[in-house]
Amino acid sequence: MIRVGIGTPNQTKIPPLELPRYGAERLSGIRCIATQLNSETPRKSDLTAMAIQRLDALVMLSVTELGFERRGGGATGYIKETYLAHLTATPQFTGQNPSSEDISDSPQSWHLSPPLSLDILTKQDFLDLVEGLEAEFRREFVAQQVDVDQDRVLIVGLMTDRTTQAEFENGLAEIARLVDTAGGEVLQTLRQKRSQPHPQTVVGAGKVQEIALTVQTLGANLVVFDRDLSPAQVRNLEAQTGVRVVDRTEVILDIFAQRAQSRAGKLQVELAQLEYMLPRLTGRGQAMSRLGGGIGTRGPGETKLETERRAIQRRIARLQQEVNQLQAHRSRLRQRRQQRDVPTVAVVGYTNAGKSTLLNTLTNADVYTADQLFATLDPTTRRLPIVDEETGESVSILLTDTVGFIHELPPPLVDAFRATLEEVTEADALLHLVDLSHPAWQSQIRSVMSILEDMPVTPGPILIAFNKIDQVGSDTLALAREEFPHGVFISASQRLGLETLRQKLAQLIHYAIDPY
Repeated sequence: MIRVGIGTPNQTKIPPLELPRYGAERLSGIRCIATQLNSETPRKSDLTAMAIQRLDALVMLSVTELGFERRGGGATGYIKETYLAHLTATPQFTGQNPSSEDISDSPQSWHLSPPLSLDILTKQDFLDLVEGLEAEFRREFVAQQVDVDQDRVLIVGLMTDRTTQAEFENGLAEIARLVDTAGGEVLQTLRQKRSQPHPQTVVGAGKVQEIALTVQTLGANLVVFDRDLSPAQVRNLEAQTGVRVVDRTEVILDIFAQRAQSRAGKLQVELAQLEYMLPRLTGRGQAMSRLGGGIGTRGPGETKLETERRAIQRRIARLQQEVNQLQAHRSRLRQRRQQRDVPTVAVVGYTNAGKSTLLNTLTNADVYTADQLFATLDPTTRRLPIVDEETGESVSILLTDTVGFIHELPPPLVDAFRATLEEVTEADALLHLVDLSHPAWQSQIRSVMSILEDMPVTPGPILIAFNKIDQVGSDTLALAREEFPHGVFISASQRLGLETLRQKLAQLIHYAIDPY
C-alpha cells in the first residue's frame, strides 16, 4: 500500500495509535520518500517524525526549483541531493552537515547519510538494511533483559512559576520513588519549565514530540506525569505518544491496591479507584461507544459507555454504604476505649517516616515494615505502658499506627479513607513522626500539618518526634533542635531516645486530658 501525504514528514506523520505495535525490537514496516525545496539537509523535526513512527527508512530528495511549464503550470526542477536516514539501536552523534541549524551534535537515535546520488540510492538493498537494523534492535532488546511484567517508565515533570527548583526536584524524586514502589522501572526523566500547564497536553508541543521520541528510543511502555491530569489531557497525550499515560494519583492508587490486605483496606481502595475512574471513561476507544446487546438496549438505547458508567455508579453507592458501616463500627470501638478511660495517641507522619517500625519497637507489635512508600495501609492499635510523672504510677495508653501522608494527598483517597483518618481526629493526642534523614524533611512537616489542618475535626495536641537521627549529620540535627526545641529525637530502628519519648508521651497525655 502507498500512502500519500502533502506536507513535511512531521506534518503528515501517521498517528502512533495507528502504527503497527511490534515492540522495541522491530521497525514499523513503512518506508517514506519525501521531497523538500532548496534545503541543504533534512530538518531535525523530519528525523524526529521518522523516529516516532519507527520507519524502516526515510529518503529525502532535495529539489531545486527552476520555473513553471507553460501548459500544466507545474513547477519543474532537478534533484540536487538525496539523503538516507534510518534508526539505530544505540544513540550516536550526528555531526554531519554542521551548516544545518536543526541538526545538533548531541546523541540521536538515528543515522543520517551524507549526500548521495540517485544512482547510489537506487542500488541500496532496503530489505537487507531493515533486516540488519532489526537484528541490532533484537540484540539490544535482549541485552536490556526486559521484564514483561514490569512497566518501563518515562517520567515527565513540569515546573511552573508557583514551584521552586528545590520543590520541583523533590517532587520528581518522590514520583520516581512511587513508580519504583509500584513495581515500575524508571528509564529516564524529562523536565520542562512553563509559566502554567498547557490546557491540552500539560507540556508544550515540542516537549510532546520529545516524549514520543524518547518513548520509541528507550522502548518505554508507560509515561508518568508528576501531577494530576485531566481526562482530556490523558487522551491527547496517549494519542500523540502511542503509549499509556498516567498521573501521580493513579500511581498512588495502584500502590494502595497492592498494599491493601484487610477487607476494610481493599474496600476503601476500590472505592477510591472507581471514583477516580468514573470521569475518565470517555475516550477509551470505539468499544466504549458501541450499543449494548439484549432486551431494552437495541435501537438508539444506551451505549456501552453509559452502561459501564451506570454500573460503576451503582458499585460506588454500595461501597459507600459499606464504608459508612465500617466508619460506624470503628466509632463504636473508639467509644468502648473511651469508656474504659484508656488514652489514645495516633502516630501520624509522612509516608516512610518509620511509624510502623516505632510501633513494633515500643509495643512488640508485628506490623509489616519495609523501606517503601505506603508499606502499610491498615491502622494497627497496640497498648503501651508508661509512667505517669504526676503520680508515679504505671498507666497504659493506646498507640495507633495510621496510613502515611503524602504531599497533596489525592482527594479520592481522602474521601475513601475517611474511616481510617478518623483515628487521627478522634485520638486524644498525636505523635507526629518525621524522617529527619530525608532531604525534604521540612517540606514534609508542612505537608502533614496542612493535611491535619484540613481535617473536619481539629486533632488534639501534637508531639513532634524526629526519627532516624543515626542517619543524619550534626548540622541537620542542630537545625532541627533550633526550629523545634520541644521535639524529641529518636531512632526507632536503633532504639535511641525511646525512654525520653515515653516521658514526653506521658506529659502529652496528661496535658490532653487535663489542659488546665
